[in-house]
Amino acid sequence: MSLEDPVVITCSISGAIANREQCPAIPYTPAEYAAEARRIVDEGGVMIHIHARTPDGTPSYEVEDFQAISEAIRAEVADAVIINFSTGTIGVPVAKRIAYLRACRPEVAALNMGSMNYAKYSRARRDFVFKMVFANPFEEIIELLEAMNELGIKPEHECFDVGHVGSLAPLIDMGVLRTPLHVDCVMGVVGGIPPTARNLAAMVDNIPEPAHWGVIGISRDQWMLVSAALSLGGSIRVGLEDNLYLPDGRMARSNGELIAKARQMTEDMGRRAASVQEARAMLAIGARERVSSA
Repeated sequence: MSLEDPVVITCSISGAIANREQCPAIPYTPAEYAAEARRIVDEGGVMIHIHARTPDGTPSYEVEDFQAISEAIRAEVADAVIINFSTGTIGVPVAKRIAYLRACRPEVAALNMGSMNYAKYSRARRDFVFKMVFANPFEEIIELLEAMNELGIKPEHECFDVGHVGSLAPLIDMGVLRTPLHVDCVMGVVGGIPPTARNLAAMVDNIPEPAHWGVIGISRDQWMLVSAALSLGGSIRVGLEDNLYLPDGRMARSNGELIAKARQMTEDMGRRAASVQEARAMLAIGARERVSSA
């Protein structure tokens, strides 16, 4: 990838952790997801990363909730966006995650590339806000990857550390992982790689070619990492899952506000946002297959 390449701008629309008490703009219902999708597309976002929720905001891993959300988004924006489903979770069997991929056939699905301590730390409290072990063993990675291959879904490899990037090469050698890759460097989670521009460059240097890559910056370091990725020739993700605030400290009133800022930064750096057609070509995504909900 180079600075001449257009920038794929992705939106993490809701996540599974933050709630309306923290940010009123987080969508819960399919209609709210669809309204946010319209704002995202209108501001230049071309991929939406989805964690499903029930209409009361509870995280969901049920087929019907993923289906209702994706159908509402398609009804609002048609093929103007690439839909990307999360498969990352704790305590949900792989078979259940594959079930919603099989039923809905998103164009892309996130695939976490390694196990780690996953935490948030408060300096004010001098304690962890939360801490857990996020298990992603190779057996589960391979099972999910084989399902994605069967279903024609492009994996998005979420790498929280350099070692996760290193896990890509053996899977390519085994033949279970097909190039070109789509890799995102996730930075800012305690237990993963610290969020610095130098560390992003180190991760990128270790990604096997050919590959498209981007950055996912968590919390207050997001905008600095967006700048770093744009400088290095990569793509970017913003959205209410990752960070609730604009660079000036104001809470975002919608995902669209975050996408608008990301697009402005892209253009200020002398680069341009990819169209959805360009994004599909860059990620080697074929024509979208329609899946009946019957």
